[in-house]
Amino acid sequence: MSFDQKYSKTHQIRFARTLSFLKRSVIAPAKILDLGPGNPFGEIMKEEGFDVTNTALGVDLDLDYDVVKDEQYDVVTAFEIFKHMVAPFNLLREIKADKLIASIPLKLWFANAYWNEKDPWDRHYHEFEPRQFDML
Repeated sequence: MSFDQKYSKTHQIRFARTLSFLKRSVIAPAKILDLGPGNPFGEIMKEEGFDVTNTALGVDLDLDYDVVKDEQYDVVTAFEIFKHMVAPFNLLREIKADKLIASIPLKLWFANAYWNEKDPWDRHYHEFEPRQFDML
């Protein structure tokens, strides 16, 4: 199944833009630690020749920093993950990789933060304004 058949138009655009930025910033087969459990974009990175490792499902990155301290990665990617963390700065200061590539949703004045009452991992603790993300 092709990229166009697997994903919605919105995802196709998002993944294409993210992949384009990644390829301008990092050369395959760079070793990438992709924060968060396995995901469709991680599979795309693998298909493009990157050596991708994800954090295990259920690892609380607000408390457990070992994965970013113990391994040597060329790049850490954090696509839409910091919004799920209470204090992402604590993890960020422990990262040993030379590069970090991250994306976040920007806070919109008309939208409330997302909060799934039934799933404690599916919540947004942060919706960043650009200046907040720059400071982080």
